[in-house]
Amino acid sequence: MKIGFVGLGRMGQGMARRLLDAGHELNVFDIVAEHAQRLAAAGATAVASIAELAHEREVVVSMLVEDRALRDVTLGEGGLRDSLPKGTIHLVMGTHGIATIRELEARHAEAGQTLVAAPVLGRPDLAASGQLGIVPGGPEDAIERVMPLLERLGRRIFRAGPKPESAAAIKLANNAVLGCAMVAMAEGFSLVRKYGVDPQVFQDVMTEGLFAAPAYKIYGQKMVDRSFDEVGSPISVGLKDAKLIAEAAILANVPMPSHNVYLDRLLGAVAHGDADRDQAVLGREQARAAGLE
Repeated sequence: MKIGFVGLGRMGQGMARRLLDAGHELNVFDIVAEHAQRLAAAGATAVASIAELAHEREVVVSMLVEDRALRDVTLGEGGLRDSLPKGTIHLVMGTHGIATIRELEARHAEAGQTLVAAPVLGRPDLAASGQLGIVPGGPEDAIERVMPLLERLGRRIFRAGPKPESAAAIKLANNAVLGCAMVAMAEGFSLVRKYGVDPQVFQDVMTEGLFAAPAYKIYGQKMVDRSFDEVGSPISVGLKDAKLIAEAAILANVPMPSHNVYLDRLLGAVAHGDADRDQAVLGREQARAAGLE
């Protein structure tokens, strides 16, 4: 399949490499040229513009962090909307806001193109090994066309339904629950530390019982080890997502008081200079509030 791929950060690198290794013809673009050159060394074609990226493509994958970047790539001068052939699918795999997905879906439709939102669940190491969870939303025929790509990239596919915004809503809700879990873990660690307990003991109790899941094992252990500079998902990205979650909740009139606590902790971490550290640093942010730091 002729594919374009834009957004070659840590997640995008692993994903694009898996598509390339599967034999797909891949055009790649990133604002940081070195990112594209890494894929070019493996056989992809690095291009100098979005218009070149879109040339004769059947599918273009975007793996971008910010809504603003997605809008620029799609609707800017020489962007995907004006450059893609009719019938092409724009496969949006980053985490984006509901309003942005709705807008881009409509603009692509005007040009005879289709937007499929397929946000991913997982960290960069899972992207490189094809073990992501993927949540596609969009017209059924379009999802069937991209299913071979999704199956190459993920271990499990969760179909969200015919609306791209449904996939975005699931991803945002998932991130909201994860954020609340991190806040709850941070509070638990602060409580046991106040009583002189080794945090590793609490981590073992927690993850051998009700919470034997990767999120608790990974983020909880990072809080115990204080390995906040080993960054999987930085505070800055968590804050971006938290703002999108809040916007989606306001748009649908859904109270989310637990999420508001997560958002406040993220803002506190940024204020204390931890924007580029792993989100597990929320453990330290809670410890500050408890007088432990």
